[in-house]
Amino acid sequence: MDQGALIALLVFLVPMCFSPGPNNLLCAAHGAQHGFRATIPLTLGMLVGWSVLGVAVGSAALTIESNIEVFEALTYAGAAYIGYLGITLARSPVKQAGTASETEHLGFSTGAALQLVNGKAWVHFLALIATWGTLFGTGFMSKVLLVAVNALAGYPAVLLWSLFGSRLSQLMTSPAHGKRLNVALGASLVAVAVWVAMPH
Repeated sequence: MDQGALIALLVFLVPMCFSPGPNNLLCAAHGAQHGFRATIPLTLGMLVGWSVLGVAVGSAALTIESNIEVFEALTYAGAAYIGYLGITLARSPVKQAGTASETEHLGFSTGAALQLVNGKAWVHFLALIATWGTLFGTGFMSKVLLVAVNALAGYPAVLLWSLFGSRLSQLMTSPAHGKRLNVALGASLVAVAVWVAMPH
């Protein structure tokens, strides 16, 4: 296994999983309004739905893995998209974690079903599989392992946003602190994109 690729994967996962997105913002809003314990079923549903989606995307990748030209093209496309995400994140305005209208208690089934319409989840796994799909080897189990590593980074993120929802939302909506955080996370993604595009 390429240790450089593993480090780049971790650098990719941290900003992708911990930066504001549909799951994190919903958990922050729900945690702030209903408490951490009441949000745990929602986070577990997100974990299951997110992982099932990742395995499905990984399974589809097996059909093109033997075609090196297509896979290389996807690698460069993944690098370009990661770079785009980094630049967009660095330039993005600070967003509020939730609104006062989000008062309904949400549970496991809602968290799982939301992943089917979570655009960030789809592009996240497309970039992940296209770029690091062979990190742990070829075949179905290698994709499952990659999704498992992703889950190890993703689930603590939704728990953290749930636990510190109100405090993190204040951090993200502070013009000074929020902008610095966005720039730092965005720069990390751009660095990963450059690494991915370089010949190995």
